Amino acid sequence: MIKILVPYDFSEQAINALNFTSGLANKIENVHIEVLHVMEVPYVSNLGTMGGGEVIPEMENQVFFLELMEKRKKQIADLKEEHKDKKYSFEAKIQLGNAFKTISALIVDEEPDLVIMGSKGSSGVEEVLIGSNTEKVVRTAKCPVITVKSAIDPSTFKKIVFASDFKDDHEEMARRIKNLITLFDAEIYFVIVNTPADFETTRESIQRINMFARKYGFEGAKAEIYNSLSEETGIIEFAEDIDADMIAMATHGRTGFLHLITGSIAEDVVNHAKRPVWTLKVK
Repeated sequence: MIKILVPYDFSEQAINALNFTSGLANKIENVHIEVLHVMEVPYVSNLGTMGGGEVIPEMENQVFFLELMEKRKKQIADLKEEHKDKKYSFEAKIQLGNAFKTISALIVDEEPDLVIMGSKGSSGVEEVLIGSNTEKVVRTAKCPVITVKSAIDPSTFKKIVFASDFKDDHEEMARRIKNLITLFDAEIYFVIVNTPADFETTRESIQRINMFARKYGFEGAKAEIYNSLSEETGIIEFAEDIDADMIAMATHGRTGFLHLITGSIAEDVVNHAKRPVWTLKVK
């Protein structure tokens, strides 16, 4: 059985992600969809001037929270009703806690084969210092993650772009990309983005792509070199130029100071691309 986790906050992006997931589940056999809605309990600190005190729910916030909880319970029940008697099995639940920590714990405990999340992106200081819950899941999840922003029908997918430098030998990544091609019944484009800061000849790049394709048995894969000022921009623009349906990438899952300094091309693409992005954390 293929288990797909869909973190769900009832936003337009989350609805798009769930519709994308159900559309995908209708294409293949033996799929279980699990929807998770995380609610954070509002707390405020009741501290005296000398310190001490205790953390208690603020009454107004508590009333609002209880009302919202009842609303969410009904919405979850409606989702279950909507998706019952489908080709796939379906479960939806509410958990209390921090959204990112709760989603991450569930990924570790239940080991889904795939996470599909909505994303609206972020910009400026928020993007640099904080990032969204979606970006954090992309950075840390052990399984592949697909991020979805708009309403898209996965049954129409024809082209997938796999962007890489093809310098590292990742057998696991090759296996996952093959599964992705099979899942969507799409053709694959292998692309290296050539930038002024990291220039190499087309011959070198094509040879490396072809070596990867031969080693892992990718038949009919298209090797492409794309020139751009940055890798992120080049990946997005190449996908736009060929009207690709999805971008696939590896992420190295850097955290803390290293992530702040070096950033992540995969997370930047997730943040700025308009089309779905598939990512897998590699060591």
